[in-house]
Amino acid sequence: MKLSELPRRTAATVETVDDQAPNDTIARRLRELGFVAGERVEVMAAGPVAAEPLLVQVGYTRFALRRSEAARVQVRPLSPQGAA
Repeated sequence: MKLSELPRRTAATVETVDDQAPNDTIARRLRELGFVAGERVEVMAAGPVAAEPLLVQVGYTRFALRRSEAARVQVRPLSPQGAA
């Protein structure tokens, strides 16, 4: 599942960040910001116009991401027991 498809307030784990081209600067920057395999992530809110941008929390830090950027992050939703 893509991060852009994750329902709000649903905890998930980052699996990968997809590169759209060789030496993809956006994908590299997402990894530098903490979107790495195993990290907990959650969509906290969405903007008022076309639900953009997304307010995303990774670890203890929050970022505003465009939907196109969030679509590069593959996630796996956590089970209710793993969400705590």
